[in-house]
Amino acid sequence: MIPPLVPAARPSRAQALTFLLAGFLLALAIGMAGAQRLGPIARLDHAMLDVLLRVTASNTPARGTAVVDIDDVSLAAVGQWPWPRYRLAALIERIAAERPAAIALDVLLPEADRTSLADVRRTFKRDFGIDLAFSGVPDGLLDNDGYLGHRMAEAGVVGARYFYFDHVTRNARPARPGVGFPGAPEHLRLDRAPGVLENVDAIASRTRSTGFVNMQADADGVLRRLPLLIEHRGVVHPSLALAATMRALGTSSATVVDGRDGASIRIGPHTVPVDRAGRALLRFDGPPSTIPGVAAVDVLAGRHDAGSLSGRIVFIGSSAVGLNDLHATALSRSFSGARIHAVLAQSILDGRVPRLPDWAGSAALVAGLLLAVGQCSLFMAGRSLLVLGLATAAAAVALAVLAWAAFAGLGVVLPVATPLLVLAALLVMGFATRFVMHQRHAQRWRRQLENARQVTIESMSAVAETRDPETGAHIKRTQHYVRAIARQLRAGGHYTEILTDEYIHLLFLSAPLHDIGKVGVPDHILLKPGPLTADEWVIMRKHAEFGRQIILSTSRHIDGDNFLTIASEIAATHHEQWDGSGYPAGLAGQAIPLSGRIMAVADIYDALISRRCYKEPFPHAQAMDMMRALRGRTFDPVVLDAFLAIEGEITRIAGIFRDEDEPETVIRVRASGRAERVLPEAVGP
Repeated sequence: MIPPLVPAARPSRAQALTFLLAGFLLALAIGMAGAQRLGPIARLDHAMLDVLLRVTASNTPARGTAVVDIDDVSLAAVGQWPWPRYRLAALIERIAAERPAAIALDVLLPEADRTSLADVRRTFKRDFGIDLAFSGVPDGLLDNDGYLGHRMAEAGVVGARYFYFDHVTRNARPARPGVGFPGAPEHLRLDRAPGVLENVDAIASRTRSTGFVNMQADADGVLRRLPLLIEHRGVVHPSLALAATMRALGTSSATVVDGRDGASIRIGPHTVPVDRAGRALLRFDGPPSTIPGVAAVDVLAGRHDAGSLSGRIVFIGSSAVGLNDLHATALSRSFSGARIHAVLAQSILDGRVPRLPDWAGSAALVAGLLLAVGQCSLFMAGRSLLVLGLATAAAAVALAVLAWAAFAGLGVVLPVATPLLVLAALLVMGFATRFVMHQRHAQRWRRQLENARQVTIESMSAVAETRDPETGAHIKRTQHYVRAIARQLRAGGHYTEILTDEYIHLLFLSAPLHDIGKVGVPDHILLKPGPLTADEWVIMRKHAEFGRQIILSTSRHIDGDNFLTIASEIAATHHEQWDGSGYPAGLAGQAIPLSGRIMAVADIYDALISRRCYKEPFPHAQAMDMMRALRGRTFDPVVLDAFLAIEGEITRIAGIFRDEDEPETVIRVRASGRAERVLPEAVGP
């Protein structure tokens, strides 16, 4: 049994250096994985960004953007989707009347309006050969698509397009962005789209400015960034949010610049950080309701607050569930596409688009290596696991606070996943290493304890040997007898709940102390060559109690699972007899501890076959007959039967540990199967 408190193991120099090297390599590997934005690290960085967005969200309504929402109520009130183009034209006309800063239509209309009067006339001519004529209808209203295109051109509405990356499209007319991007676009590695989906030509040809509406969520399905620029057929195109913002600022060009923190798009006084793929991080200030919205049906009916759209960038889009333009974000699982464009436009106007610097990956790698050195230093110094845990927690909190301060104050996103994973990995490695070291230390402790226990027993038995005429060989023989008997008992299914490996081992160690109480018996009795008198027997029999008291007085100073407990049982009860006629307490049957019953068989057998100052040794066969005669009287029948079952092993032990003055003997097995020990000369050739 290991003591409750095992001294803490301080690592050796070799162990410390090994841990330092392993920790450094582990931190380097995690840092390199972080620089490549590999799965687990990217997911943790995304989770940290989501937390920062929630914590820093001000829930303040946007001041420069708004959404006119073709929501479920509007669809239910007005009817089918897509609406007739003249109804969209009327909506744009109502919005334009409030003099917004810009209007962006987040609706793609790639097919002609089949409700146009001109289209109806063509259909009747084709299918029925009938020429329809309409009177009193202005020419502009005969073609709904042309009419919408005309109104969009008048209001300067920014149209929408969608880029394909999985197939090529052949357009008769090249897509026009309506804006330009001089500067240093060569510093960007923009996505190149081979295909594009445009509005029907009657609309697209009249639209002066257009932006794409592509959005792509991260691997976990959450939208955290939008592409601001995409290249198509060698021309750089803006997103709908960027094109609308440029329209509001009255500029038709933006400059791509490159700085120490990364690339940016400069639009007049505004600088928009982007990554090398031309994507901008989204910064949500709250749920969708923070972007002011008006239902399209209310605008058409004139039921909204007059002037609520004035001076704002207005995005016309839909939050209707059936139109499938809802996206999961850090702050809401149902952000409409139009509101997401509005969020980005508002962030551009406020100068609050977050930046993930180009050097962030390298900084995370360096931070991870420094933290690894710090943790390894604590480990090498032999600090406790509690100190390592507290230091790791403190470093993690410091990283979180630093990330929050950088994001809230500077709009800089610091990727702390790498150093956090380094901290966690090294803490686990430190715990595992300490556990292994502790196990090794505990094993050494067990060996030392076992040695100390053995030395204690051998020292105590040596004291008994100095006064007992019995030899050390007797102690060795009885020690091996009891172990052999105990193993046979267990093999036969007896006392299995008691005879565990640990119990048998302690029985083996404790057996030499069975007669330690004889140190309390006077020499004239202990060493008397002849028979003892009745009074002398009274004194001699006290040695069992003396032995128990000696061992118990020693065991009081040992904590935990006391290994001397079995030794005290053996010393006190190995002279008890099964029928209750033994001493010192007159115990009978199962009241006698199993250790005492086993010791009694071993001790009496060895006494019979050994020379004493008061008698000659009995032959093995005679000793065995005498033992059988005592079955059920002196001995526990089950224990004696186990002893008799291993007669060959008993005689082998007796031969190995014979007394020094005994002549060498051999074991002869008679025809009857019984074994006896004889002198070598008694054995024929």
